[in-house]
Amino acid sequence: MRSAPHRPRVLARAIRATLFCLPLTATLPGLASATEPASSQQAQSRYDIPAGALSSVLSRFAGEAGVLLSVDGSLLQGLQSDGLRGQYGVDDGFAALLAGSGLQAVRDSQGTYSLVRRASETGAVELQPMTVQGFALGNALGEMDGYSATHSSVATKTSMPLVETSQTVSVVTRQQIEDQGSRSIAQAVRYTPGLMSTPYGATTRYDYVAMRGITDGSVDNLYLDGQKLLGDSGTYSSLQVDPYFIERIDILKGPSSVLYGRSLPGGLVAMTTKKPQHETRRQLQFSYGSHDYKQTAFDFTGPLEDERIAYRLAGVVKDADNQVDGIEEQRYAVMPSVSIDFTDDTRLTLLAMLQKDPESGYHGGLPADGTMTSHNGKRIARSFFEGDEDYEQFERDQQMIGYQLEHRFNDVVSARQNFQYLDSTVESGQVYQYGYATADELVRYYTGADEALHAWTIDNQLQFLFDTGALSHTLVTGLDYQRRKAKVAYDAGYGLAPINPYSGAVGVGSPVFYHQYDETRELEQTGLYVQDLISLGNWRFSLGMRQDWVDVSFDHTEDASYGDQADNAKLEQFTGRVGVLYAFDNGLSPYASYSESFNPNATAAYNEVAPGVYDIALLDPTEGEQVEVGLKYQPLGTDDLYTISWFDLKQSNLANKDSNENFYRAVGELTSTGVEVEARLKPVEQVNLIASYTYMDVEYSKDFTGAAGVNNRGNRPNAVARNMASLWADYTFDQGPLAGLQIGGGARYFGKSWADAENTLHIPSYTLYDAMLGYDLSRVGLQGVGVRLNLNNLTDEKYVAACNSLSQCYYGEARNVMATVTYDF
Repeated sequence: MRSAPHRPRVLARAIRATLFCLPLTATLPGLASATEPASSQQAQSRYDIPAGALSSVLSRFAGEAGVLLSVDGSLLQGLQSDGLRGQYGVDDGFAALLAGSGLQAVRDSQGTYSLVRRASETGAVELQPMTVQGFALGNALGEMDGYSATHSSVATKTSMPLVETSQTVSVVTRQQIEDQGSRSIAQAVRYTPGLMSTPYGATTRYDYVAMRGITDGSVDNLYLDGQKLLGDSGTYSSLQVDPYFIERIDILKGPSSVLYGRSLPGGLVAMTTKKPQHETRRQLQFSYGSHDYKQTAFDFTGPLEDERIAYRLAGVVKDADNQVDGIEEQRYAVMPSVSIDFTDDTRLTLLAMLQKDPESGYHGGLPADGTMTSHNGKRIARSFFEGDEDYEQFERDQQMIGYQLEHRFNDVVSARQNFQYLDSTVESGQVYQYGYATADELVRYYTGADEALHAWTIDNQLQFLFDTGALSHTLVTGLDYQRRKAKVAYDAGYGLAPINPYSGAVGVGSPVFYHQYDETRELEQTGLYVQDLISLGNWRFSLGMRQDWVDVSFDHTEDASYGDQADNAKLEQFTGRVGVLYAFDNGLSPYASYSESFNPNATAAYNEVAPGVYDIALLDPTEGEQVEVGLKYQPLGTDDLYTISWFDLKQSNLANKDSNENFYRAVGELTSTGVEVEARLKPVEQVNLIASYTYMDVEYSKDFTGAAGVNNRGNRPNAVARNMASLWADYTFDQGPLAGLQIGGGARYFGKSWADAENTLHIPSYTLYDAMLGYDLSRVGLQGVGVRLNLNNLTDEKYVAACNSLSQCYYGEARNVMATVTYDF
């Protein structure tokens, strides 16, 4: 056992105790009555919002004021604003901005501001249909139209315009997910720069997203509703969320431990689930596609009899074969949620997700010899299954329950508490190949697991809006806690019959199966963080710091090879972030930032301390740091956003086994330097356009021993391309005989990469083409009915997406066609 510097246990206990106290401040009647509602306080804040389109100016004002705003865009079409400068309350600010426009802002019982036309000469107020743009104006968390988000909360935990965020953030909207026919979260982000979403090929079992060249742990960077999706990347117990349940996906690039604690330095993928709406809507969706893919989905939302309460119920049933012979996918999932507005300033959202995956698709690999290169003049077919159907199993049951509590004390102070509990069980079995046993036969082994995961996380936040002289502050301070426990039992097998991947013939074997070992793995983290977002004229400053206390432990038993072992580690970690941005009045925003991250190692290293004698110990946490410089541009009066960023990223303390030693040390280092370019725009009303380009120079920057004792220093990691690019565009006809027709298409380029960390074999570059065709059948009398056809890998390119080593390479997805019928009513 080893230990970091002494942990202040009294402080830690006090911190954990306070985790359950914050909700009381939002709900105790005495405290609530002691603080006046926000509507009566109208505290003033300083604003310095430049002139521009009235829609953009209102968006920025509502975001900085921290209020909700509903607006029908047609009311603001063509209207300009002189901006807003000086001290204003919320109502006074709206009044100043809307002066002379014929509009006024009205606050409803839920605390949401709405734009309506001013009273006519008869004194009547003409109400217009309204579309809710999201929380804290947002489209920072909630629903939105189109492909271009203007705000995000993922980088700062508060609504912030993307053009004023001093870090790269990309947003995949609900419409983009649907238009591109994404069947997983990994597919939904494939048009985002800097990402590799197929490091294991065409598998759909997990959502792997490797970012900025950091491929290790690429399933451990997923977040749901602002909190880490607490799977265990060292086991098979990594959770997956169906994309039908997701409203938007925010991708934050670079280290982000200041707000989120342990995380990977490449960035994170933050999913936001669909939430209850106060407008009644119902949707049924039916899909059918390649490999007998069948899916039925539903989504119902609206208010209950008490209009302060809204509900949402979404569900998915899926059954499909696979491009690999004999493999199936099945899913039954439901996501209920309820939102309760206790007062104008207090909202509670309860949500749950229940998901059962009886079959979870293919997750195997094939040797480079036969896929990347010809083997005796032959290639292995994409449909070849190297396993054994008698032993193939992957059944996953996962449940999640949680809540989001928000309370606004006044115009200055607000509080939020988010809670999630996760429970998952996995039963798996797989026969896998590990290279050629003879000239044309693959040797095969068996691995199986029975796992149970229990995890919960809670995040408490206080937000303060105030001024100090000429400085306007948005201060967020928080205390979060997470705990994860995974119990695993592994089985193994050898002596299975070899298989010929070219003829399919199975040889003779004498299989031996045995129980390998049991292990209990636990992680506990408490974090205290503070962030100050400061505005001074056109300057935007971001300062953040965090202190974490982490316990990691494991108990390893019933292992015939290594015996019973246990270890635990306690560590304290400080991380920081600083950013600066200047928002020019013409929409240009240059910025620079520095950020840090850390991620504890929950995986044990088997260290040979003497011939045949092993000790098992936990490694030091990996650490990350990044410098980023960039330029963002949002043309005035539009939601278009152009971003170019340069980054210099380092990940240290990678596990490394020196060629002269038989044990691991946390001494390896990886550096990633590159440029990302992204554009999201609507050149005309009927067109959506997304374009991106990525250049990355990634290498092992310290000695890092690989296969056969080769030192990989200076080599590029496997599955990392130097160049990537993508382009997607769609056009909707709104007039003439083709009115209601939508056509779209895209291309994705992935440059050359290495099949192994020793850089002995190149994977060729590949370009994939996608297409979409949709039609709104309400144009021919079928109200609420729409049809869509998606084609992925249109030319049926046969390619290897990536390799983990020369013995494990992964074919990419073959051509896939899917038709979808949607009925909204």
